[in-house]
Amino acid sequence: MKQQSIDVNALKVQFPLIERLQNEQYVFWVNPKKTTEKQIFEQVSMEMVRDAEKRLQRFSSYIMEVFPLTKFSNGLIESDVIEIPSMKKLIEGRRGFDIPGKLMLKCDHSLPIAGSIKARGGIYEVLSHAEKLAIHAGLLTEQDDYAKINSKAFKDFFSNYKIAVGSTGNLGLSIGIISAQLGFQVTVHMSVEAKEWKKELLREKGVEVIEYASDYSVAVTQGRLLAEQDANCHFIDDENSLDLFLGYAVAALRLENQLRELKIKVDEEHPLFVYLPCGVGGGPGGVAYGIKQIYGEHVHIFFGEPFASPCMLLGMMTGLHDEISVHDIGLSNQTEADGLAVGRPSKFAGTIMESIISGCYTVDDSFLYRSLKGMYEQENIFMEPSAHAGVYGPIELMMQGVDYLQQNQLQNKMDQATHLIWSTGGDLVPRELRQQYLQSDI
Repeated sequence: MKQQSIDVNALKVQFPLIERLQNEQYVFWVNPKKTTEKQIFEQVSMEMVRDAEKRLQRFSSYIMEVFPLTKFSNGLIESDVIEIPSMKKLIEGRRGFDIPGKLMLKCDHSLPIAGSIKARGGIYEVLSHAEKLAIHAGLLTEQDDYAKINSKAFKDFFSNYKIAVGSTGNLGLSIGIISAQLGFQVTVHMSVEAKEWKKELLREKGVEVIEYASDYSVAVTQGRLLAEQDANCHFIDDENSLDLFLGYAVAALRLENQLRELKIKVDEEHPLFVYLPCGVGGGPGGVAYGIKQIYGEHVHIFFGEPFASPCMLLGMMTGLHDEISVHDIGLSNQTEADGLAVGRPSKFAGTIMESIISGCYTVDDSFLYRSLKGMYEQENIFMEPSAHAGVYGPIELMMQGVDYLQQNQLQNKMDQATHLIWSTGGDLVPRELRQQYLQSDI
């Protein structure tokens, strides 16, 4: 990560939206570099994504044994896609305008094991690393039934190795839970934004938690430095990891099957809009990559970020990616959306997203809480505050996206559109904290 002096005044002349970001106002940024063509990247391919899906399939018998809740999905870590008509009516009533088309929810707040979207990338990278170690040691072949990994011999073997990660919360949870289950020594470097209950849950699982008084970037940097000093330690790098990205991208293959089963068309006359909460960018980036490779010009993907932490919007809009931080433009990076409290984006994800996503938007913390209550009251679904950054997407599109819809000849197709909000976390939130969220007056 490069550090350089940022001339904010010069940037504001070139990118006037920066002033709105500085004033913590709603911003809807349309990506001028998005293309309609499917892109080929040096770093990642759909062949690699399909290989990741096969790896997860190999581990399914092991996952079923150690996490019985996954038996209903045959050991796959997957969530439902559902329609949320009551929430749609509530939004339309509050806003005074219709959201044409269907409003759907991808329920990653209830993903098995870790209860968040991070169960996709985080668990995948740990499993991938474990497989490589075991195969190299002659303990495992790809033809084996991976249920054999659930044994003292494998736990003893993995106990010789370490896993480390820097996290605001959910990634640390997913990696800590699966790594401890396998037998690894695990260290999670937690930034100041991390919720106390997440730290406590990790410690209960036998994970070492190192706390920082600084933000996400510092926790990642320190974790990376410490891991580099130990040859047996594998550092899971949320800012640059290909394995994390691939684990998230597998979601697109599953989504394609789910939409087909629900008889939801995605084509020229039936556009798909996807709204993803965004922190450092790896999770939404992986999902977006996979979906775009499958649906091409017929999908329109937007990332949602809190007022105080619009790092991906800032990095992509200026083209500076990880060379600029929200602190450089005077923002605090302090938000109730802990999973999105990231000041500096992933360059790895951001550069891939340049030709893929349609844009980014910002959302106020107060909306996250209003939406949290509304979703619970209308649909009996609990999602943590971060997840509700996705809910604001279709609202923002209807209010500020008129030009985008016109430029893409979408106005006359919106009645046949599908709006998919990608929920990201919530199932593991303790009951007492849920009540605090639901009663909050923020």
